[in-house]
Amino acid sequence: MKRILLILAALATWQQWDRIEPLLGLNPPVQSQARTGEVILYATSWCGYCAKTRSFLAERGIPYRELDIEKSTDGRRAYEALGGRGVPVIDVKGTVIHGYDPQGILAAY
Repeated sequence: MKRILLILAALATWQQWDRIEPLLGLNPPVQSQARTGEVILYATSWCGYCAKTRSFLAERGIPYRELDIEKSTDGRRAYEALGGRGVPVIDVKGTVIHGYDPQGILAAY
């Protein structure tokens, strides 16, 4: 019985590690990396919605910096710190937008 409880506790800890880790102070939370007026697109090369976001930003003349979360370690770390669970994630001047959301991008910009 003790083994089962220990296994369940370990499983629960593993599943909630992203919430537990900041409490332990092991990795301080990463704040928005966007500088004043900057837009950062966290994306992948194969994502269709990432391509739509690139096109949307280009059509509107909105300058942005792109980080490929599969190729950039720093990009991946920042993406995860922003709660990334899918792509694209857009950091618009400190406002984080998950997914392709043209109205959200314009409102934040």
